[in-house]
Amino acid sequence: MSEPKNQAAWLTKAGSPLEVRAAPLPEAGPGELVIKNAAVAINPLDCHMQDSGVFIQQWPAIFGCDVAGEVYEIGKDVERFKTGDRVIGHAINLTSGRPQDGAFALYTVIPADKAAILPDEIPFTDGVVVSFALEAAVCALCLKEPDIAMPGVFTPAMGLPYPSPRDVPLSDKILVVYGGSSSVGSMTIQIAKAAGIYVLAISGAHNFDFIMRCGANRVFDRNDPSLANKIIDAVRNNGGRFIGIFDAVSTPETYAIDIAIFAQLGGGHLACVHPPPPVDSVPASVKSGMIFAVNDVVTPVWKDYVTPALRSGKIQCLPPPLIVGRGLEHIQSALDKAKAGVSATKLVVEL
Repeated sequence: MSEPKNQAAWLTKAGSPLEVRAAPLPEAGPGELVIKNAAVAINPLDCHMQDSGVFIQQWPAIFGCDVAGEVYEIGKDVERFKTGDRVIGHAINLTSGRPQDGAFALYTVIPADKAAILPDEIPFTDGVVVSFALEAAVCALCLKEPDIAMPGVFTPAMGLPYPSPRDVPLSDKILVVYGGSSSVGSMTIQIAKAAGIYVLAISGAHNFDFIMRCGANRVFDRNDPSLANKIIDAVRNNGGRFIGIFDAVSTPETYAIDIAIFAQLGGGHLACVHPPPPVDSVPASVKSGMIFAVNDVVTPVWKDYVTPALRSGKIQCLPPPLIVGRGLEHIQSALDKAKAGVSATKLVVEL
């Protein structure tokens, strides 16, 4: 049987379009899987990497984070998977810099600790929306000690419990999720809900039904001029313990709302998807940081939670995919579409 041919969507320099051409067929090292990709998804991080070259460690580069497909090869010491398994996984070119670790290829290497079996009833194009968002959400919520996100910027450390595959009682902890209709925001709602956290979400009014489907307890209109006051009142009327805010938008405008909320609620944690606001603009009682969506804190979730949660519906494949096309040549148009802006959907390319 002849060896399969690999191809990838290569980035040759920052700001250039992707070039689809041959790539070496990767091999699985210890603790790794090679995935024959059936679908890949687009994240905002991918757009930043293409435009600015941020996190690219060697050129030409293959990047991308979300894969879904079949296990093609298993590395040494891998016991949870077998060849042919249907899986979703998180590709970590972001930290490794190795081209074989990028998602935008026919075959990708991923750590076995960042993969989970995808139930047969879930299409690859649905399951592929989960991985990066899951990793980011758990990194935002479950780290107990601050780490380094980038030079001079720490990660947040909310120290919240892991999600449970079983039904758990609602705790007294209250979390605000700003940008709840985004991929990471909607997954954070789901993960927090499965850990017994009371979630107040912020989104555009047209996405309220979607946010409630994700499991938020209440949702607020981002365009309401009284937004900060309504969030403050909701926390106080609930009587629970305010943990903080996960800001999945992280702009000066959303930071202003965040700071107004913290000023009245006595501080807490601020987890951001971009560098947090300047220290001198934030109350001293606020511990802020930027999430970095690759961390071993997520390993127990990949191993013990993801597959049963997908089967039970505790993890829904949200936001729903919008399939841009079939083939590596469609990844560039998907990136262009993402840069133009999408809401309550995730762009997916079939392979």
